[in-house]
Amino acid sequence: MRSPRLAALELRRFGRGKLPRAALVALLVLPLLYGALYLWSFWDPYGRLDRIPVALVNDDKGATAGGKKISAGDDIVAGLRDSRTFDWHEVSDAQARAGVENGTYYLSLTMPADLSRRIASSSGDAPETGALQVRTNDANNYIVGQISRTVFNEVRSAASSKASRTFLDKIFVSFSDIHGRTVTAAEGADRLNTGIGKAEKGSKDLADGLKDAKSGSGRLAKGLKKLDTGAGDLQDGSRQVADGTQALADKVDGVHDKAGPFLRDNGRTIGDTARLVSDSAKTVKDNLDVLMKLAPAADRTAHGSSAVLDAVYRARCETATLPDPACADLKRARTAAAEVAGVADDLGTLVADQNGDLRTMRANLGTLQKQADALAASAPHLAEDVDDAVKKIDELNAGAQKVAAGAKELHAGLGTARTGADTLDQGIGTAATGAQTLNGGLYKLSDGSGKLAGGLHDGAKRIPDYDKRERDARTGVMADPVQLASHDLHKAPNYGTGFAPYFIPLSLWVGAMVAYMLIQPLNRRALAAGSPAWRIALAGWLPVVAVGVLQVAALMAVLHWAIGLQMLRAAGTIGFLFLVTACFGAIVQWLNARFGAAGRILVLALLMLQLTSAGGTYPVQTSPGFFTAIHPFLPMSYIVEALRRLITGGGLGPVWQACAVLAAFTAGALTLTALAARRRQVWTLDRLHPELSL
Repeated sequence: MRSPRLAALELRRFGRGKLPRAALVALLVLPLLYGALYLWSFWDPYGRLDRIPVALVNDDKGATAGGKKISAGDDIVAGLRDSRTFDWHEVSDAQARAGVENGTYYLSLTMPADLSRRIASSSGDAPETGALQVRTNDANNYIVGQISRTVFNEVRSAASSKASRTFLDKIFVSFSDIHGRTVTAAEGADRLNTGIGKAEKGSKDLADGLKDAKSGSGRLAKGLKKLDTGAGDLQDGSRQVADGTQALADKVDGVHDKAGPFLRDNGRTIGDTARLVSDSAKTVKDNLDVLMKLAPAADRTAHGSSAVLDAVYRARCETATLPDPACADLKRARTAAAEVAGVADDLGTLVADQNGDLRTMRANLGTLQKQADALAASAPHLAEDVDDAVKKIDELNAGAQKVAAGAKELHAGLGTARTGADTLDQGIGTAATGAQTLNGGLYKLSDGSGKLAGGLHDGAKRIPDYDKRERDARTGVMADPVQLASHDLHKAPNYGTGFAPYFIPLSLWVGAMVAYMLIQPLNRRALAAGSPAWRIALAGWLPVVAVGVLQVAALMAVLHWAIGLQMLRAAGTIGFLFLVTACFGAIVQWLNARFGAAGRILVLALLMLQLTSAGGTYPVQTSPGFFTAIHPFLPMSYIVEALRRLITGGGLGPVWQACAVLAAFTAGALTLTALAARRRQVWTLDRLHPELSL
């Protein structure tokens, strides 16, 4: 009997009663329940995060920056509510803490009281980092904690981006201010350059002028030296004059104090006396010539008279017998005559010796006469004239004192001026040298200011001057300069689609495993009839393949039309799954045929090894080394990779590789099953009395 007929007979057994029919239906539905329920439960968990209760605490007090009110906490809360990421519950911090602890909330997000202040500080002198506080509890659910980290990182990034936009907008505004001020500075530098050019010319003129001033200051110093010496002499002379006028004034004042009253009281007498002196001087002058002529004769007469009296005196007084009573008078007369004779001698001698002086005296007497006449004329107002003269002498003395004081001050001032002139001369010399240096420096400064003006103009061109639209554009870029330009070449639309390549072969393996619980891996009739081993192997394999095809059809129909699985290559996926169920059937058949009851345990063990090493959830590189080592040697590793390409897209290289691997596993398993069938055709005590029966 051929293998297809044997397979048909094996399937026909399930139509002989209600229980076999129910078992066949269960066999067809079991992979559907297994795969579809798994995928349905995992289909789109991220799309239902808004059902997860999360505590939201907003303690932010707000802040002010640049005259604007900042409420970062309110902004974040509004953004979270709009996003509908979780089921947010605004509560207090204590309620949030208690809720996360007892499981009311899976986690909590807290905006601290100083959040806005810290964000606003980014534009101040002491910037601080704001912090959102997340509280999780893995005892509630570990996966929610992992999901929250991703979600809250996005929240943190959005808040940081907004804070950065505010900060960077101020920077760009500052750029505009700097640009305007740099332009102003450049214009000022132009004016500075022009002014420095003028200053450079002026400094040259100043240097030339100071050179001439140095010569003049030298001459001035020498002249002031001479003036200082002369002022010293003037001081001494004026002091002497002042001392003389003071003495004169003192004497005149003293005399005036005494003579003044006399003059006022005896003006008439002085006048009369002056006239008398005038008359006497005139009489003396007139008789002086007579004196000069009569003096010799008078001398002789006086001597003659003296001799006569002398003789009379001797005769009457010395030689007389009786003294004459007139002797006393005669003696006086004799003595007077002798004196007159002496005077006459003196007068004669004087006249003889002083003839010229007498003539001078005669002229002086004329002068005395005139002055006496003048005095007589002025005698009535002589007191007033003397008062005026004394007053003028006092004024002269006061003036002389002032002159002396002024001369002293002049001398002192000229001394200071002399010192100052020397200092001035030295200073002008230093200034002249400095002016030369200044001229050279201003020349360099003029050149430098020209370069400065040019540099500022160039700098102003390079400093950006952004308007509001440009600031917004650049602020957006700099606040979030690195975007995640995510381009998924073959994007799975949801979580379930991503896990379908893992759960579908798992359900088909379970289907094959359960199928061989109901279908004999080796057809007993064929074994009893002594059919060829390969025919026996095919007879036990083909029914499971037929059931597997139905399982695939039912599973994929429900996944596509009921759950919504979209396959990029639907026909290729179905055909490949037919090959998968054929391969799984061959492997499970061999394990059951070769190891009997123990084979069922090996089927489960092999399932576990494939699930843990296939890389269906996390990349196999993240698994321990053992699973990485067995990964290339198990069929499910290739099936998962191929189904990913068939369902979500990509190159078909892994699909063809998987087909080759599955074909090799199928052929190898069928060959091993045929060898097991040949062994089963020989009955042994172990077969008659197995140690373990399931």
